[in-house]
Amino acid sequence: MIDLTNGRPMKVIFLYTIPLLLGNFFQQFYSFIDTLIVGKTISVNALASVGATGGLTGLVIGFAQGMTSGLTILTARKYGAHDEAGVRKSFASGIMISLFIIVFFTVIALLVAYPLLIAMQTPKVLLHDSFIFLEIIFAGIFSFVGFDFLGNTMRALGDSRVPLFFLIVSTLLNILLELVFILYLHMGVAGAGLATVVAQTITFIVLYFYIRRHIPYLILSHKDFKIDMGEIKELLSISLPMRFQSSIIAIGSIILQFMLNTLGANAVAAYTVAGRVEQIATLPAFSFGLALVNYTAQNMGARKFDRILKGVKDGILVSVISSLVIGFLLILFGRSISHLFMNGSETNVLNLIQIYYYFNGSTYFILSILFIVRYTLQGLGNQKAPTIAGVAELLMRVFAGIVLIRFFGFYGAALANPLAWSGSVLVLVSTWNFEIKKLRNMKNMLTE
Repeated sequence: MIDLTNGRPMKVIFLYTIPLLLGNFFQQFYSFIDTLIVGKTISVNALASVGATGGLTGLVIGFAQGMTSGLTILTARKYGAHDEAGVRKSFASGIMISLFIIVFFTVIALLVAYPLLIAMQTPKVLLHDSFIFLEIIFAGIFSFVGFDFLGNTMRALGDSRVPLFFLIVSTLLNILLELVFILYLHMGVAGAGLATVVAQTITFIVLYFYIRRHIPYLILSHKDFKIDMGEIKELLSISLPMRFQSSIIAIGSIILQFMLNTLGANAVAAYTVAGRVEQIATLPAFSFGLALVNYTAQNMGARKFDRILKGVKDGILVSVISSLVIGFLLILFGRSISHLFMNGSETNVLNLIQIYYYFNGSTYFILSILFIVRYTLQGLGNQKAPTIAGVAELLMRVFAGIVLIRFFGFYGAALANPLAWSGSVLVLVSTWNFEIKKLRNMKNMLTE
């Protein structure tokens, strides 16, 4: 375990972020390889079929998984305050809430998958494979939620290395199973979905038994599972707004996907490939932001307010610089990387992808600020501003989908993310300035 309340802030954050970055890289590396395998071994239409489900999986799986991030913020605060009993109690309450989330979202998602694909005007040539892929992924919600909850709990205690190891194992297992299911068993798109669920389930089970054996803080007894409505309400008050933020953003993505579908399979394929590459390109910024959640929460628990301010300042500096460099490299070399996903030249798709990179790569520095400030505010317990920022993202993506795509085609779709990031940052930065004053006042009160 790493105590995030002591040592030089930048060094502590950096050491904590490295395993997060590597873990996120392996997660996105899988998405990258998954897209490559599907595009190379099946077809561009199969690739587009998987891509057409992105908005729905982001909404449902993203909400279900993301609840676990909010559930573990309180655990980080208890750990920062050296409250061992409080850590166990919040962990037990989180397990109970996670079980409810799994049952609820699995049932709902399986029922609404096909009607939603129809409502989104998914091209008929993609509809069958999209539905098969979606149903398999939704049936495996338990594995995504369970694995993320356990991993996020360990990160809340300062351990980002063990979750990294299990992420690597999951990724490698996923790729191996996908090759077997698609190349040898000829299961097509269904094989891609099944490989993901099976790999995630195996690593979730193994991680559970690892925690039971090796993490004393998380070894629970029956008394820890005594329902405490005050504790559950506190956990939900943190986690639900965080997930509503992501859901609001995902709804914007669904609306954008709806309008993107009207541009045809090539546009859907281009957006899918560019999005997969972008997920890797934005990992440093995302990982630095994610590190600030538990860094901030632990230091709030320890009442070290000046460390929070210093950590955010250092995090923004490093994240912005790295994002500018990565964005520039993506604009130069992104087309060549994207060509790996194609069987042939697919010139039309590649031209659309390059448009996407021009608009998005040049604005990654805005996204880096968004990640740092949003996750810091969540670590502080401020859920209102990130929610309003999520609404701003939604409105910008709706504008891009309804107006810009209609008049400018794929150019309008490529503008959606930069507009959404800019709208969100305007809200978050203004709120952060207010939080700076609060933290300084609390620091002064401690010294008086």
